[in-house]
Amino acid sequence: MHIGFLGLGNMGGPMARNLLKAGHTLTVFDPSPLATAALVELGARTTNGPAELARDGVAAIITMLPTAAHVKDVYLGAEGLLANVNRGVLLIDSSTIDPLSAREVAKAAAAQGNPMLDAPVSGGTGGAAAGTLTFMVGGTDSAFDHAQPLLAAMGKNIVHCGASGNGQVAKIANNMLLGISMVGVAEAMALGVSLGMDAKVLAGIINTSSGRCWSSEINNPFPGVLENAPASRGYSGGFGTDLMLKDLGLATEAARHAKQPVVLGAAAQQLYQTFSLQGYGGLDFSAIINLFRREA
Repeated sequence: MHIGFLGLGNMGGPMARNLLKAGHTLTVFDPSPLATAALVELGARTTNGPAELARDGVAAIITMLPTAAHVKDVYLGAEGLLANVNRGVLLIDSSTIDPLSAREVAKAAAAQGNPMLDAPVSGGTGGAAAGTLTFMVGGTDSAFDHAQPLLAAMGKNIVHCGASGNGQVAKIANNMLLGISMVGVAEAMALGVSLGMDAKVLAGIINTSSGRCWSSEINNPFPGVLENAPASRGYSGGFGTDLMLKDLGLATEAARHAKQPVVLGAAAQQLYQTFSLQGYGGLDFSAIINLFRREA
């Protein structure tokens, strides 16, 4: 299939490469010439922007963009995708944005005859490179069925979450819980070590007891507990603090619109905001433990 791919950053670049590996033809665009050049070397062709990409005879377009403002500009702008794409072309947005914006863009796409899915991902840059991402997908049954072969080239778990916007609902709810759980693990690990416990022993107990969770078992925030975790390499790589802060902001804003209390989510947002303002926004989000460690 001839696919347009817009947004070739840390996640989009590996996702596009997996589509090429699966035998698809790609037309790509990214503001970064280096990001584009890397895909061209692998066989993709490039364009000068969203409008030209949309007019390149593509059967589907996938976007992976930083914020809702970027998504709206790329899809709804005068030189954007909807103003230039042919009727019937499938649109898939894998950006992480708020559900209301996702539904607004999908409604505009549907009005001119373009099925659209919101399909944010989980799995990080490692999952993007390995093709093992989880896709949380919102949209119609028919659009979901149409997209399955494309998503399967980039991910391992593809879940239809319901109507438009529900993929974003699943993503922000999951990531809010992840942010909350990491704060909890960070507090527990910092407390135990401050009271004289060996960090590895404590982590082992937690991970075979009722406190076990992804944040304790896979991405433990205490340095030296897990050899391959960001905490053991100076909190480099992984999922950045500022990205977690973005997702917590999306969750609390969506909760405000829904008049739904998210007390722990809001508290986690404030802790990550504090940590980011201290200059640590580029570190893995597990570095939040340094708010609680005296030696840090």
